[in-house]
Amino acid sequence: MSSYAAEIPQVVKHSALRVYGTEAKYEILKTVRQPAYVIPTLAFPLLFYVMFGIAFGGRQAVGGVSLATYLLATYSTFGVMGASLFGFGAGVAMERGYGWLQVKRASPMPPLAYLLAKTAMSLVFSAIIISLLFILGTQFGGVHLSLSAFLRLTGVMIAGSIPFCALGLAIGCYAAPNAAPAVVNILFLPMSFCSGLWLPLQLLPKFLQRFAPFLPSTHLGQLALQQVGFGRPGTTAVHVAALVAFTVAFLLLALRSYSRDDVKVNA
Repeated sequence: MSSYAAEIPQVVKHSALRVYGTEAKYEILKTVRQPAYVIPTLAFPLLFYVMFGIAFGGRQAVGGVSLATYLLATYSTFGVMGASLFGFGAGVAMERGYGWLQVKRASPMPPLAYLLAKTAMSLVFSAIIISLLFILGTQFGGVHLSLSAFLRLTGVMIAGSIPFCALGLAIGCYAAPNAAPAVVNILFLPMSFCSGLWLPLQLLPKFLQRFAPFLPSTHLGQLALQQVGFGRPGTTAVHVAALVAFTVAFLLLALRSYSRDDVKVNA
């Protein structure tokens, strides 16, 4: 009897891990079958990098690194933002509108499994984007980046996608299904430009340079630039703290909407 009781926690743990793994697996498979998400998410960062980082960038230098290397970091940030915002923002809004979230909440599946599955999906696409940009930069843009620097950049981007997953979740919890993609674009594109992800921040007007620190994309972009040899040393803690603060704020917004919907359902 005692041995049987001792085995129960292991069985429960194994079952829980299987639930999380299965949910993540099918979330990724479902997303792969959606060309409306896959094509723009992968194509836009690559096309922009080819145009501005390779075709027009040439051998120009920005602060001691080539423009192609600089834009490799910033367009990695741009790609990670897109994968996270659209994966959560549009996806959650549509599933909420169709009533699929209510079905999930009524099932015995842990609520966290749904969120972790979407996060895993965003991380997979983020890693693909960064790898493709690295291949383009090293093969055609003259980028000389060591494997360790690439791995550091990938790690920073993967961790840095969490605030944008949280922002996408907040958008998905508030926006109507048909309006969510537009809301994401309204935030995503101006935020990317104002953060210096398309052009070096120092080339932007002074008022945008002063406004940039209030955007989470600026802090992730600066962390990415540090991994390729550009950026001010000693500012890492500031950027990390800012991203943590943004993450908490966005999650609180999403939780407020979730609690509001829960009250409506129970009513």
